[in-house]
Amino acid sequence: MLSERATIYRVVLRELRQSLAPERRVNRAIVSQFRSFAERIGSDNNLHVRQDFENAVNFLRAQRQHKALLDRYNPLFDLTAEERIEATARRVGLNMPKTPNREA
Repeated sequence: MLSERATIYRVVLRELRQSLAPERRVNRAIVSQFRSFAERIGSDNNLHVRQDFENAVNFLRAQRQHKALLDRYNPLFDLTAEERIEATARRVGLNMPKTPNREA
């Protein structure tokens, strides 16, 4: 059976991996920082460090769920103004005319 320190550390790593939308590698600096915190949990048995770890897990989980809800219920959230207008027009069955390039 895993120790409490290893269990909490694995939960944090799992949440970090799940929070990355396109499959990417987790930043090594972040992992090493969490590893040093996990080592402090076992060494001085500090309740505050364990609570900080659990808060970090809850924060990462909430951020991931928040992004999923935004994507689901507000799909136009991350579009530019022009893309948002075109998507809204398509939703009601219209096509926007081509806009000329302002740079040319």
